[in-house]
Amino acid sequence: MPLFFEGTIMSIAKLEQRQVILFDLDGTLVDSAFDLYRAMNMSLNVLQLPNVTEQQVRMWIGKGTSLFCHSTLQHLVGEVHPAQHQELLNTFLEIYNADPCVDTQVFDGIMEFLAWGKAQGKTLVCVTNKPEAPARAIVEQLGMHDYFDDVIGGDRFSERKPHPRQLLHCVEHYAVEKHQVLMIGDSVNDVEAARRAGVDCIVVSYGYNHGENIHDCQPQQVVDNLTELLA
Repeated sequence: MPLFFEGTIMSIAKLEQRQVILFDLDGTLVDSAFDLYRAMNMSLNVLQLPNVTEQQVRMWIGKGTSLFCHSTLQHLVGEVHPAQHQELLNTFLEIYNADPCVDTQVFDGIMEFLAWGKAQGKTLVCVTNKPEAPARAIVEQLGMHDYFDDVIGGDRFSERKPHPRQLLHCVEHYAVEKHQVLMIGDSVNDVEAARRAGVDCIVVSYGYNHGENIHDCQPQQVVDNLTELLA
C-alpha cells in the first residue's frame, strides 16, 4: 500500500530514481477485451461450441492465451480434454493474431505518461503474458512503438508472470539495480511478479484482474490514471 506520512500519501513511484519502467499491456496500457471476446467467439463457432459473453472474457484474460482458452472450455464443457484445448488454442491464435487490434483502445493518460518517460530518457518496456506477435502489432498500430525499447511477450521465455523471469531479464539486460526499476500493471500477476523480482509495483484501478478486487492482493499503490504519478 502507499506510504503514509503525517496524513498525506507518499507515492512509491519515485520516478526520478527509476531508469527502467515496465508496463503490462492488456488492462494497463490498452483495453483489448472486446477484440479478445470477438476472436474467442469466432473460434468457438469454428469448434461448434456455444459463445461466451464479453464480461466473462474480461474475467478470464490476463494469464496468457493457454489459460484463457482453458478457462473458456472449463466454463462451457466442464472437464477440459487436452486435445480440445489444443484445438481451441490453435484456432484462437490463428484468428486473433491475424487482426488483434480492431476495437482495442489506449486507456486515458497512457500516451501522456509514455511521452513523459521518453522525454526524460527512461527505458520503457512492455512486459505482457500475451504472445509477442499480437502484442507488438497492437503497440505499433496504436502508435506506441516509438516509446518502447522492447516488447516482451509471454512466449519469449518458458515462464510468464507471475513468475519474475521477464522482469529479472530486464534488470539484467539493462544493467540496472532493482531500485531503479518500476513495474506498472493491473492484476495480481503483475503484483506477484514484481514481489518475486524484488521491484516496486504500481497498479491501475481500471484493469481486468480476473474479476477480483485489485486491493485484495495488497498492492503498494493503486492509481486511477498514470498521469497522477506526474503531478
